[in-house]
Amino acid sequence: MTNTAATVVLVHGAWADASSWSQVIPILMAGGLSVVAAQLPLSSVEDDVAATKRVMADLKGPIVLVGHSWGGMAVTEAGVDPRVSALVYVAAFAPDVGESGSGLIGEHPAPPALSTIVTNSAGFVYQTAEGFISNVAPDLPAQDAKVMAVTQGPLAAAAFGQAAKTAAWKEKPSWYVLSANDRVVSPPLQAAVSRRMGAKVTTLQSGHMSLISHAPQVAKVILEAVAQVSSPS
Repeated sequence: MTNTAATVVLVHGAWADASSWSQVIPILMAGGLSVVAAQLPLSSVEDDVAATKRVMADLKGPIVLVGHSWGGMAVTEAGVDPRVSALVYVAAFAPDVGESGSGLIGEHPAPPALSTIVTNSAGFVYQTAEGFISNVAPDLPAQDAKVMAVTQGPLAAAAFGQAAKTAAWKEKPSWYVLSANDRVVSPPLQAAVSRRMGAKVTTLQSGHMSLISHAPQVAKVILEAVAQVSSPS
């Protein structure tokens, strides 16, 4: 009898792109897993959910859906797909039905990253280079943070107010990687949502980009989720 391992679908956050998983992906692949990374448009919650579903559309067998930061909004809705066996949140938003990103942010101390954002003429929010160095990626070399600032994906300001229509974590086993030194998604927010969903929590002494600065620890949690949901065949 063999085990059918889940496919891991990685969903990035705002002010990032799919390459933000570049340190985690090789570790998962070394474990023999199939991995797919979604590329979000960050134009609305609905668009991000749709992009995640497109990546999942042709996958066979169980799926472990992983969301970082804003990607948690998409994971929470796309995760209702019956093939999704587990959810992993990495310093991520995890809304309940009817909750928005701005609503979750407003319930907790304002993170420093809110002071280093700019909204462009198209209505998209992005981080300044200094914001990346000081708030988004303080664990990384300044030059790496500057490159991330250049390649970031701005988020539609309107998306902050858009509410979740479903909440997959109510029905699916969940894991949460909490960044204790996060300056983007406040640690109290992370603690509150992870506690509410009854997730298995791993706390890292990390800033927001733990998927880069603490990639082995993040990958370990994903591998644990895969191991628990992989089914015999």
